[in-house]
Amino acid sequence: MFAVNIFPSMKLAVLCYIRNNGKTLMMHRNSRPDDMHFGKWNAPGGKIEPGESPEECVIREVLEETALTVKEPRMRGILTFPAFDKEEDWYVYVFTADEFSGSLQETCDEGDLFWIEDHDLMKLPLWDGDRIFMKWLDGSRFFSGKFVYSTSGFESYSVVFYGDRSEIPNETM
Repeated sequence: MFAVNIFPSMKLAVLCYIRNNGKTLMMHRNSRPDDMHFGKWNAPGGKIEPGESPEECVIREVLEETALTVKEPRMRGILTFPAFDKEEDWYVYVFTADEFSGSLQETCDEGDLFWIEDHDLMKLPLWDGDRIFMKWLDGSRFFSGKFVYSTSGFESYSVVFYGDRSEIPNETM
């Protein structure tokens, strides 16, 4: 009997938007020219390891990349990126954190870390989809977003919000 994988390969990952006094910690991905994120700005995060929960991963990845220990990270949503790296679907759990301890290291293997004024975040060279979902991070509703990219760039997105309908940040159902 053959085992046939009928599902495309998947990557599971996390992002964590750490906030402090009107600023958000962002990473300038400038260390590795072969990195698909090279030149972009992202929140700290990374791939989930086998047997690890998204919550365990976000704490581990933030510590590895920033030397900060986040306390009570809050899952805000999940993002789906079909064939994002042209081969694998990416599923990304998105967290925010307002409490942390430790002293920030200013650089890591992926790039340099900076506290960015919240009102300046959209001025950074972000992925186009990030400009959309980052507006949802302060909402009271959990989101599930799908962002489609092709070789020519950002194509489309769709989103479903769950929970309290009284607050829909910059979106309509």
